Formats: sequence, structure tokens, C-alpha cells
Amino acid sequence: MLTPPANLMIYVATQPVDFRKGAEGLALLAKETLGHDPMKGVAVVFRAKRADRVKIVVWDGSGLVMYWKRLEGSGFKWPPIVAGVMRMNAAQLSALLAGMDWTRMHAPRIPQPKALA
Repeated sequence: MLTPPANLMIYVATQPVDFRKGAEGLALLAKETLGHDPMKGVAVVFRAKRADRVKIVVWDGSGLVMYWKRLEGSGFKWPPIVAGVMRMNAAQLSALLAGMDWTRMHAPRIPQPKALA
């Protein structure tokens, strides 16, 4: 099970990629095409043409890590296929990897504190 830190910046490549690529190939694709370098402390999530596979590349401080998962019996809930990337938080990533509908997860609204008199 992957538990990303709450402050990790996570980007999702919205277009499917060639899943024959390894960690270095995906990191290079993320840097050159998407503008987000996994070697700089961000995680980049990639999807395959089939919606049941995901790869994530991230630098963990000592090496490049690639997480790969195939969901059995169903597919992941992916954003629409458009050009570019979208941002995701750690809770949404955990829900995505569990096969849940992560689009229903939203950060709670925190009210502004009242001034002390």
C-alpha cells in the first residue's frame, strides 16, 4: 500500500501513455512534456490506454521510485482525456489507488477565525 505524505505535490497526466516505458522514461516524459520533474520532489501519475492500470514516478530522496498497479475486475476512475495535467492531493490519490471515485473527495472548508476582542 502506498501512503503519500500529505504535502506531496501530485500531478496526473490526463492522456494515456505507453506502459512499456520504465521509471526513467516516464520521468523524462513528465519533465519534457508535462513540465513537472519527479526528481524535484513531485509525484506524477500516469494511466494506460486501458483504465485498469496506473504508474506513479517520484523521487524519494535516495532514488527514483515507480509504483505500478493493475486493478482486478474493474478500472480506475480517471479524469477526462484532455491535453495537460491536473493536480491531485494525497487523499484523492489514495482513493484512486483503492479504485474509489476520488472526484467526490474535497478538502473541507475551514472557516476564518473570529477576531479576539
